Amino acid sequence: MFTGIVQAVAEVATLADKPGLRSFTLRFPAGFCAGLEIGASVSCDGVCLTVTALRGADQADFDVMQQSLALTTLAELRAGSRLNVERAARDGAEIGGHPLSGHIDFKARLIEIRRPENNHVLRIAVEPRWMRYIFGKGYIAINGASLTVAECDRRAGWFEVWLIPETLRMTTFGDKAVGAELNIEIERSTQVFVDTVREAIDERLGPLLPALERLLAASGQSLDALAEPIKPRA
Repeated sequence: MFTGIVQAVAEVATLADKPGLRSFTLRFPAGFCAGLEIGASVSCDGVCLTVTALRGADQADFDVMQQSLALTTLAELRAGSRLNVERAARDGAEIGGHPLSGHIDFKARLIEIRRPENNHVLRIAVEPRWMRYIFGKGYIAINGASLTVAECDRRAGWFEVWLIPETLRMTTFGDKAVGAELNIEIERSTQVFVDTVREAIDERLGPLLPALERLLAASGQSLDALAEPIKPRA
């Protein structure tokens, strides 16, 4: 498990393709590898990878399967590429973000960047089937960083996150340009809640469900909206 608090930025030292997988050697900042052992887990741009070899005080090897390469942005890495890294959380560790599994759900595309004073705003496009799990003020993990959704638009298919200068300093988000792909892990308890509500609706309504969906669509609503937490009145 990971906390979603990025601990450092690593750099790809070398990479090599092998039958069925790609091997990476990552170079870490001084001290990151202290106590790191073969078999340990490290979140690399949000992907949980296993240490396969240690090289000196600041480098380690990792293997990535073809399935992970296809699902994530790790296939795009080249020598010199930078990525967010976090070591697995220890028992009793403070969860400064939210619990992450390191299992990426999908890739999303950065479609807009705004830079108001002392802020950095990313607007990210998402396929409709995943937007149902994204709520304003809810958690989401982007390239291994636990972030809060500032705003989302399900009909248009996007959400935004606002980054403070410290987040930019500790991560690679400042390197990203419009068009970049990002690794997304949705918040698991939100997924379970939404799926449970939808399954309950499917069970109870059965044949009436298509008619209800059309009725909701005509008024600009959707079944996903029924799963949203009720906001308290001001």
